[in-house]
Amino acid sequence: MRLFIALQLSEEMKKTLVACMHDLKKQGVEGNYVSAQNLHVTLAFIGEYEDPSKVKAVMERVPFREFRMTLSEKGNFGNTLWIGVKGNQKLKSYVRELRAALKENGIPCDNDEFIPHITLIRKSSARKPYQAHLTKTEMMVKKASLMKSVQKNGAVVYKEL
Repeated sequence: MRLFIALQLSEEMKKTLVACMHDLKKQGVEGNYVSAQNLHVTLAFIGEYEDPSKVKAVMERVPFREFRMTLSEKGNFGNTLWIGVKGNQKLKSYVRELRAALKENGIPCDNDEFIPHITLIRKSSARKPYQAHLTKTEMMVKKASLMKSVQKNGAVVYKEL
């Protein structure tokens, strides 16, 4: 099964991001928009792995300190458009410790630099300049979640394990 560890978003934060995506559509930004229920912050992408209990055991050993998360500016990786999450030392430390613990236990995960973000649009394109309008939104993050990707009616849906 395809696994990843993520921060799930509050309903208020999802509403802010959905409003931003509607505004981007009105401005002519095209692409594959992420559905509201799939919006999240990926902490560690594991990929195909058949033992979620082993991943959960590692997660339980890495201390998670709750923190306040705030949306920041837009950014992109190539044609993937995202909204950043304001820099937070607790989050960056947690991700560093989590990824190290996963690797120590033989669980594969990404090695890229951690840039906290929420993907809004994949394969985005626009014929003219646009702005990502966001209202200031923040939330308390109390835990990280082990997630799996499943195909449902031809779409990818993320489920917490």
